[in-house]
Amino acid sequence: MDFEDDTNGDTNSDLEVDRSDRHRDKHAASLSNSLSSLHAVIRIKQKYQAMKKRRQNLVLSLNAAGTQTEAPIRTSPKIFTFEGLNLSGHSSLDNYIPQKKKRRRKRRVLFPQSGGRRVPPKQDRSRAKCCLYLLCGLVFLQVYNAIENLDDHVLKYDLEGLEKTLRREVFGQQGAVESLLSHLQEYLSTYVHNKPLVLSVHGPTGVGKSHLGRLLAGHFRSVIGDALVLQHYVLHHCPQEANAILCAQNLCTLISEMVERAEEEEKIPLLIFDEVEHMHKEILDALWKLVATKQSNEYMNAIYLFLSNLGHGQITKYILHNSSSSITALDHGHLTKELTPILRNSLEKLHPLWAEADILPMGLLEKVHVMKCFLEEITREGFYPDHTNIEHLAGDIEYFPTAGGHEYSQTGCKQVVAKVNLL
Repeated sequence: MDFEDDTNGDTNSDLEVDRSDRHRDKHAASLSNSLSSLHAVIRIKQKYQAMKKRRQNLVLSLNAAGTQTEAPIRTSPKIFTFEGLNLSGHSSLDNYIPQKKKRRRKRRVLFPQSGGRRVPPKQDRSRAKCCLYLLCGLVFLQVYNAIENLDDHVLKYDLEGLEKTLRREVFGQQGAVESLLSHLQEYLSTYVHNKPLVLSVHGPTGVGKSHLGRLLAGHFRSVIGDALVLQHYVLHHCPQEANAILCAQNLCTLISEMVERAEEEEKIPLLIFDEVEHMHKEILDALWKLVATKQSNEYMNAIYLFLSNLGHGQITKYILHNSSSSITALDHGHLTKELTPILRNSLEKLHPLWAEADILPMGLLEKVHVMKCFLEEITREGFYPDHTNIEHLAGDIEYFPTAGGHEYSQTGCKQVVAKVNLL
């Protein structure tokens, strides 16, 4: 035990000696570092003072020498400052003015004179242009597809065939036929509408109103079916005024069934009312409610055609008064433009139904047109179309007094069928 205690005591004394030695070495190292830093600062200060003294001696020597000698004096490089230099040749440094260093001008870029105008640098191609071109293409395809769909909707009504039929069968009414076809083309171009198409055809007796209605009914029956075409003759379907209310109710029921069926088949029905001048007020009121009020969608997709001789006196008076003008002007729409406002004012006083309708007047027929009616009827009955016989038959028709070189028939083609039957 004593030996172990001695050993431990020696060990502890050795450790304390080592610690004291390391502490002494560390203190000596830090002291040497601080002394070296101090020596470096002292050397820098001495060097700076020597350089400063050298510059002062140089300045004094320059002032003493003056201009006695022109030989250049070699000096050591100047550091940190340019004080004491006489670069401009002046005797004193106080008069020295530092000169600005001239900037070197950039050389201009010269373009060849033979090349014409200068071409600007090309810019990078924007990717947005590709998106813009793609968008324009998509819009074009959408519009083209919509136009094609409209054409497909019109094609099933065969308006080209209807136009050929009307121009071949209806004589002397080119302006009315063109207006009628224009309204049908515009309305049938689409299936969705905000109001029904209401057309009102007016003209004197025998000018072809009922014949026009029969041609339209026959054509639409062939393209959309017999169930979606209505021909209503007032004197036949409701001759008694006492039954006017019942007739109006039955007519509204029939029209409702037709438009509902047309809605299911995605077609537009045709409703023709002939001899409207004999139509009772109750029926006019019922029809006015159908075309004027905001009904459901199926009631908006329908064509109403009214045929009457209302306003025939005004039409006859206008044509006879303007018979000296060009007949071409009357045939190509001047009659419709001039007579429409006159007829509308008088018809709206009779019933508000005509405020919702487009007016189509039909003019008087000349002797040439009456002869065409005779030729058509004689050919249909199987007789030989003798021109002399046709002219003789046309001469038996009553005409208004010749005005402006035109002979207008008082009854149109009304008596043609009866005279041909007597052959």
